[in-house]
Amino acid sequence: MLSRRFLRIKTMQALYSYFKNEKPDMKVFEKELFKSIDQVYDLYLIIINIFAGIYQNELLIIDENKNKRLPSKEDLNPNRKLVSNTLLLAIYESEELKTLIEKRKLGSFIDNDIVRRLIAEIKKTPEFESYEKIEAPTLKDDRHFLNEVIVKVLNENEVLISMFEEKSIYWTDDLYVAYNLVLKNFELFDGKFRILPLLKDEKDDEEFVSLLFQKTILYREANIELIQKHVKNWELDRIAEMDMLLMQMCITEFAYLPNVPVKASLNEYIDISKDYSTPNSKVFINGILDKIIFQLKDENRIQKQGRGLKEN
Repeated sequence: MLSRRFLRIKTMQALYSYFKNEKPDMKVFEKELFKSIDQVYDLYLIIINIFAGIYQNELLIIDENKNKRLPSKEDLNPNRKLVSNTLLLAIYESEELKTLIEKRKLGSFIDNDIVRRLIAEIKKTPEFESYEKIEAPTLKDDRHFLNEVIVKVLNENEVLISMFEEKSIYWTDDLYVAYNLVLKNFELFDGKFRILPLLKDEKDDEEFVSLLFQKTILYREANIELIQKHVKNWELDRIAEMDMLLMQMCITEFAYLPNVPVKASLNEYIDISKDYSTPNSKVFINGILDKIIFQLKDENRIQKQGRGLKEN
């Protein structure tokens, strides 16, 4: 499930593009924003489907080797560790996964040649060597091994990285998020494999993204004016563009998103600034937003609703 932090980052990227466009259309940009979020789910499903392909192709490899004209002792007594992995088997047998892959037309993304190269790569890792030595792997062992496959093989495979980058401009930044979704999915495996939803609360999260995007645009001038009031000895054009955008988004959450706690908004945007702006941004943004919170509260413009929010 995608975090609110990730949804904020996606919205930030959409707003940055919107404000850079000479003749932006809010509806068009919002549609692209939701498309970019939805495509993370495609990426997540493709990664899981790679594991279904690993299981299927390993079975085929075992069968092909047994049917060689002159099979070796190893061919006749193959290592079945991969196909004995309970999580890998559950992924392969998941009807839910098959339905989603077919519905979203993702089945042809990874071909069998690539999957077989991944299998060969997996079998060369020290993690597979260690896993082989476990006589009776537990569910925890099976989960841990496939997690290691993600981190040590899939995540570092240049062919996969290139394929994902070529498929979608959104996926360059989203791959890390998608892998983490899969890792979380694997950790929840208790004998039955379930596909995670994209959003924790679809209606609530979609409304959050839409309101944040639209209201940051609608109240841009007012938010900039508010920032300017509290920026002493600084011209607005000297402030980093990303700092300005992050502060505008945060003010929007303070004043126009009643279901989001003030502290949550403040902490999230300070944290995002560490990755997307300058080294000094977190201190600068924190200082300005603290003053703005004080003013908004004094003017009774922060009206939070819901349990535990009113005191914020």
